[in-house]
Amino acid sequence: MIRNIAVIAHVDHGKTTLVDELLKQSGTFAEHQTAGERMMDSNDIEKERGITILSKNTSITYKDYKINIIDTPGHADFGGEVERVLKMVDGVLLLVDAQEGVMPQTKFVVKKALGFGLQPIVVINKIDKPAADPERVVNEIFDLFVALDANDKQLDFPVIYAAARDGYAKKNMSDKNENFEPLFEVITTHVPSPSGKDENPVQVQIFTLDYDNYVGKIGIARVFNGTVKKNQNVMLAKADGERINGRISKLIGFKGLERLDINEASSGDIIAIAGFDALDVGDSIVDPANPMPLDPLHIEEPTLSVVFAVNDSPLAGLEGKYVTSNKLSERLESEVKTNIAMKYESIGEGKFKVSGRGELQITILAENMRREGFEFSLGRPEVIIKEEDGVKLEPFEHLVIDAPDDCTGTVIEKLGKRKAEMTAMNPTGDGQTRIEFEIPARGLIGFRSQFLTDTKGEGVMNHSFLDFRPLSGSVEHRSNGALVSMENGTALGYSLWNLQDRGVLFIEPQTKVYAGMIIGEHSRPNDLDVNPIKGKNLTNVRASGSDEAIKLVPPRRLNLERALEWIEDDEVVEVTPKNIRVRKKYLDPTMRKRMSKG
Repeated sequence: MIRNIAVIAHVDHGKTTLVDELLKQSGTFAEHQTAGERMMDSNDIEKERGITILSKNTSITYKDYKINIIDTPGHADFGGEVERVLKMVDGVLLLVDAQEGVMPQTKFVVKKALGFGLQPIVVINKIDKPAADPERVVNEIFDLFVALDANDKQLDFPVIYAAARDGYAKKNMSDKNENFEPLFEVITTHVPSPSGKDENPVQVQIFTLDYDNYVGKIGIARVFNGTVKKNQNVMLAKADGERINGRISKLIGFKGLERLDINEASSGDIIAIAGFDALDVGDSIVDPANPMPLDPLHIEEPTLSVVFAVNDSPLAGLEGKYVTSNKLSERLESEVKTNIAMKYESIGEGKFKVSGRGELQITILAENMRREGFEFSLGRPEVIIKEEDGVKLEPFEHLVIDAPDDCTGTVIEKLGKRKAEMTAMNPTGDGQTRIEFEIPARGLIGFRSQFLTDTKGEGVMNHSFLDFRPLSGSVEHRSNGALVSMENGTALGYSLWNLQDRGVLFIEPQTKVYAGMIIGEHSRPNDLDVNPIKGKNLTNVRASGSDEAIKLVPPRRLNLERALEWIEDDEVVEVTPKNIRVRKKYLDPTMRKRMSKG
């Protein structure tokens, strides 16, 4: 008997940890196997940041049931990923933090899940937090379901109280803290069994792609009807109506964290299929004698684009392994094969325009490439503007901010300059206020670092895509200029000590610099050319006070995201495996002046 569920929640409410416990407590692992923590987070960046980027699936066996679980990303930039996954399952576990309650991403995902007619099971997680208030959260969820037009059956949802990290779940707050048994019971009784029949003609739909150097493209798919066998002759029905006949060369099943080769799969199961090069998300695999393709999946369109270009700075090629435009193009090509929310096009002169769902998605690609040894430069992120009936439209986001009460004035003022409209403001009680805005996506570029400074690092912001609306006026940019090096060489402590009154430095002594490289942020609005490599002139006359100790303020370190947010249109970020530098597009000062006048 098969049950298919997806785990959905806001970022950091504990999805991956919950899946860990389900795996451990179902007896899926043999006794000699050791299980790690957050096992579903497979790549380094997911482990470091503690976020899920790609939806992943696993299956566990509990008594006579096979439960297929899909762990989904919680971050707004990967919303398209979640939406596709929901079509593949028959029920959802909605996870909500017992303290934070319903968050913007929760709303976005729940709306989609209810629209597909799925039956939700609500899990109130982290009930061991000191400020947890499960009752309030259950009421919030009920109100949310009503607001989203849930039907009577969906409103009659079962509630489980859990602390996934400590490995217990219970039906009532007064029950004992034992194990995950109550959750397994609810999953097996409340999630409907798959509707397809084994004797019907084959209907399989692909919802995620993977790539293997030996077998080529792999499609992870759900069998909606019929049985699929290895080496079976089938037809691939593409979303645009094209039909391709072929054979299934490899059939892969999931058990725990392992992938096993299987010979056949029946309706309702989730499997992986290889054998077609033209495989894409949303394609159906059907019976050639009786083809009945399923509806293609809706894939969200990109809202933001960044230009990746070959690194042409004076220090190019010293640190990276892959520096040519051919290598860049190959790498972006292979990314687009499996990541369908991204698109890329060549715009000449070794430049490629990469479009995605948000800054995070694009910086994660850049971070991965950097670790693989690539060297390249990134331009300022720009929003994608569409034109309909002669009206220019730009993407708008729904922004939710939790900030300390004494900072709300500053935040509202700064967002006002960025063309945001406030839609709601509620005190949450613990010295914090929750404010909701509708804001053009342009206004969010570069806002996060400013926001963290204004709220002394205590504010939390989350946003999700709303829709395309007519273009609003111009948005405020960075108010400070840059400190630009005018010499090539190595920065010295003495000159940096003299420069630190001029603004905030990004570099420390002994850093290699070149003319046109930005070494700090000026305290005034204009750019300033400075000399960071000048040493102290020594004389043979000793005078008191001439040998003061140099005291340097620690520099502001720019990581990839901060650098991308900080730059303006005439600047680029230079990314190499060892360093992230910021520089002007035109290194020569006379050229810069000429271009700025133009």
